[in-house]
Amino acid sequence: MGLGNLGNSPIILKKRAEKLRKSTGDERYYSAIERENLHWTKRLENILGRPFIMFFREPMLFAVTLYMSFIYGCVYLLFAAYPIVFTQGHHLNAGASGLMFLPLFGGGIAGVVVYLVFFNPIYTKLIHKFAPKPVPPEYRLDMALLAAPLYAISFFWFGWTSYPSISYFAPAFSGALSGFSIVLLFLSLFNYIIDAYLMYAASALAISTVVRSAFGAGFPLFATNMYEELNPRIASTVLGAIAAAMIPIPFVLRKYGQAVRRKSKYSPSA
Repeated sequence: MGLGNLGNSPIILKKRAEKLRKSTGDERYYSAIERENLHWTKRLENILGRPFIMFFREPMLFAVTLYMSFIYGCVYLLFAAYPIVFTQGHHLNAGASGLMFLPLFGGGIAGVVVYLVFFNPIYTKLIHKFAPKPVPPEYRLDMALLAAPLYAISFFWFGWTSYPSISYFAPAFSGALSGFSIVLLFLSLFNYIIDAYLMYAASALAISTVVRSAFGAGFPLFATNMYEELNPRIASTVLGAIAAAMIPIPFVLRKYGQAVRRKSKYSPSA
């Protein structure tokens, strides 16, 4: 006897079927996913090919992945930029220069606290408001609406206060804003991907991780030359401008995301 009407998640249905078979001894309980007779080549295609197909065919996944990858790459870029600003520019020793990352860490902690104290309770209320239906994924983007402009501002702050004549505390504390906005952006965008793609979320997150890792590996390769050749002011302004150009991504998806999902082959949440 099929269990196809118990929910929209194949994994949940599979576990329910397994539990019923075990408790009743009746092998007639099964889920649709267990009865699929896919050839191993088709399974391999789904596992390896689907993430790349989704990346190039899903505009919202492409945009969100590109944004997250840029942010991730910039995190690693700062490991090259900070020594140039604080060691070469302000003549701090290696130990003191390393301490300049503390505001970045502190900002990240503040982001987690704001999420737990402010955004998570709001989302809990939305769950009750929309019950028994799920909360539309676009509500996950509310944090990104706040954090996206702040992230761009943090780069301009870091770059425009990086003059040796200005106290090193000024560029150092730009890291607090950066860390704060990074945490909120990642929490927001990760949850959006999961809620938007549901049973295909694993494939969406897989390609997001691949692209993000490529950016993380690639950015440090040009970071030192970029900050030395252009100087920290111009280099940070360029990165801030790119971050500013990406600000519309969460705003557009917040407003038009549902319409985009309706046209998606992989978004059952529409």
